[in-house]
Amino acid sequence: MTTVLVVEDEENLLEALRYSLEREGYAVETAIDGEQALNAARSVRPELVILDVMLPQLDGFEVCRILRRESDVPIMMLTARGEEIDRVVGLELGADDYVTKPFSIRELMARVRNMLRRSARSASSDGDSGDVDILRTGDLEIDSTSHIVRRGGVRLELKPREFDLLTLLAKNRARAFTRDQILERLWGHDYYGDSRTVDVHIRWLREKIEPEPSKPVRIVTIRGVGYRFDG
Repeated sequence: MTTVLVVEDEENLLEALRYSLEREGYAVETAIDGEQALNAARSVRPELVILDVMLPQLDGFEVCRILRRESDVPIMMLTARGEEIDRVVGLELGADDYVTKPFSIRELMARVRNMLRRSARSASSDGDSGDVDILRTGDLEIDSTSHIVRRGGVRLELKPREFDLLTLLAKNRARAFTRDQILERLWGHDYYGDSRTVDVHIRWLREKIEPEPSKPVRIVTIRGVGYRFDG
């Protein structure tokens, strides 16, 4: 059974989310502060985390940062403030989606279903077998079968989404992709989140594959369009 961890210190909302998720057939674990959230995520290993920003002990931003460092679990952040800076910070820390209170439970459930479908598709794709498919460009070696990337012979630690992004761009060398095209290819056409999540993943990827991340020569920005892989 798919498990969702709900981290929310507002009791009424916590119970409403638990009720709605259990009606959808999910197993639900709950936490009311940041420390409980981390302990639950580590012990239960949920398929999705719904994470409030304003929490006792550790706030949601710090919990998101730690979880993202430890795993690729999808994270949906909730906030009552709705300020632009909060949304940007959440995306920078690796949140997959962002919902501002008050929100419709029906819409949130739709987002939950979409996120879990995308996660399941990604996991299924990771397990596919087939002929060895290795793409080499400069000192980069991208092995699509084993999902291993090496730079100068040294293995890089890429998250699954970073690997997918690099593979998409590298296999379409010299083609410019818009953010929306990248979102549709990698996150799916039903993705509700902010297109700036693409910018965040590009930045993370550049830090790993570029000789000088602040002066990228492999993944270049096409002003007014998006991104292109030049090798």
